[in-house]
Amino acid sequence: MTSSTSTDAPAASGALAGLTVLDLTRVRAGPTCVRQLADWGARVIKIETPPGLEGGDPMGGPRAGSDFQNLHRNKRGLTLNLKAPEGVAVLKRLAATADVVVENFRPDVKHRLGIDHAALSAVNPRLIYASISGFGQDGPYAKRPGFDQIAQGMGGLMSITGQPGQGPMRVGIPVADLCAGIFAAQGILTALLERERSGRGQWVQTSLLQAQIFMLDFQASRWLMEGQVAKQAGNDHPTAIPTGVFPTADGHINIATTGNAIWRRLCEALEAPEWAEDARFADGPARSANRATLNALIAERTRQRSGADWVERLNAAGVPCGPINSIDQVFADPQVQHLGMAQNLDADGREVAYVAQPFTLSRTPSQLTRHPPAAGEHTAEVLAEAGYSEEEIAALRTARVV
Repeated sequence: MTSSTSTDAPAASGALAGLTVLDLTRVRAGPTCVRQLADWGARVIKIETPPGLEGGDPMGGPRAGSDFQNLHRNKRGLTLNLKAPEGVAVLKRLAATADVVVENFRPDVKHRLGIDHAALSAVNPRLIYASISGFGQDGPYAKRPGFDQIAQGMGGLMSITGQPGQGPMRVGIPVADLCAGIFAAQGILTALLERERSGRGQWVQTSLLQAQIFMLDFQASRWLMEGQVAKQAGNDHPTAIPTGVFPTADGHINIATTGNAIWRRLCEALEAPEWAEDARFADGPARSANRATLNALIAERTRQRSGADWVERLNAAGVPCGPINSIDQVFADPQVQHLGMAQNLDADGREVAYVAQPFTLSRTPSQLTRHPPAAGEHTAEVLAEAGYSEEEIAALRTARVV
């Protein structure tokens, strides 16, 4: 365990100033949730197992790696052995004045440790306690370990991703993890708003499986309301036709066509106005039935010009169109740079570029003010703020509680 004197960094934002969040999370979904709170100014205390003890975050290292850095910015760090009764007592003392606790242990673990919702709300009835799990806090799968790709498969996403006939395909990001974390943050903020009226906290729960199913959105409603089981469509949009990836003289572009008005504009821009009068392409159902033929005709035209030429030409004609960027091209794009989606933090002699928040507030913007903490970097500072004396902190260290 290491500790330091106060690093009095400015608040990341004024939006959530005054809120204290105890971060017990690990891996990705939980840290994603807490990052949303930290970036908007909440006072986040990241609680980790002391070095050398079992039970640390399996994704906790290397701490200098880009993944860890991106997930844990704008937080302070405390080490705490929650398997020791003294460690649980420290957590309860911190929870007594905290606003939010976030955890993503397997559902049975927090009960075994004695830090479940009932235990912590008993010391602070105003506490918002948020839990993220793989499959829910109860039910037949509650004790199963959760993993993003498992949720993608069980939640239907892999069955509709990829080229038809080539088998299921995972999405290229941990979308179930990320969405579960974002939904948990939304649930916390909703509960905090409700607390303004009732004065009482409550238990916020979500899971990777719930988040993934919710993100099916219209594909889920097609089944629930119309009895249609969506299948893989590759790069072709399942309902807006023609929408998909088309070749150019130097690569590929996306073209999106929704409705007959945009379809006619596309025909004009492709210098093929006769297609708009062709009975095979007269309306959405006809274009769907003849999608392969239509896509081949469009591809013949788009191959004749560069991607940049088509992007400019089609957008000018009112047809949605865009390049297909690699990650480096994303951050070189002038609109992305204008939006400030890469935000630099120069602190402690170290400059790092982080992914910025995807929304803005006009009066209380989010900024990056802290690199992720070293393990236990602020242990003494946080405990002193909670009223522990230097002698008590030293005793906790000796007992390897912190």
